Amino acid sequence: MIWRMGVVGSDIVIRPFEASDLEACRELFRDGMIGGTIADNDSALDIDDIQSAYMESPGNHFWVAANKENKVVGMIGVMQAEEIGEIRRLRVHADHRRRGIGSALLEQALKFCQDQQFLKVTLDTFIEREAAVKLFEKFQFRLARTRTVHDKDLLYFYLDIYTSDGKDTQV
Repeated sequence: MIWRMGVVGSDIVIRPFEASDLEACRELFRDGMIGGTIADNDSALDIDDIQSAYMESPGNHFWVAANKENKVVGMIGVMQAEEIGEIRRLRVHADHRRRGIGSALLEQALKFCQDQQFLKVTLDTFIEREAAVKLFEKFQFRLARTRTVHDKDLLYFYLDIYTSDGKDTQV
């Protein structure tokens, strides 16, 4: 599937978060919780106020994938930590997976990080999210470390955007 200018296939558009998307994003977040609980390494406060957490600082941003009825079927956010962009909240509704939406969302977030001139992009996920791990590997993220949190392995990944000679790497 080819993604161009925010469009995935014929009926999905990647666009910036709007206030009216909040409840759909909260639902995607809840649906993506492993075992129905918030992870110990997560406060989830950003999901309660996406506008403040992501849309009011130039180094942060949040996007949704919406279908032609404008129903949110995916989401992703970036938060700045100095010269590093942290990818957060990548979710795709179960009925819309394996259609390139996750790749398009990740590509949008990486383009933003590159435009912000971040040196590195980081993210984490639990090992139970095998499809997410494969997606991160597809985009050449490297596994930095693994930590066990309540009998579950949490994987930390990173991607260097710029090389030491100042040239862009391929994102």
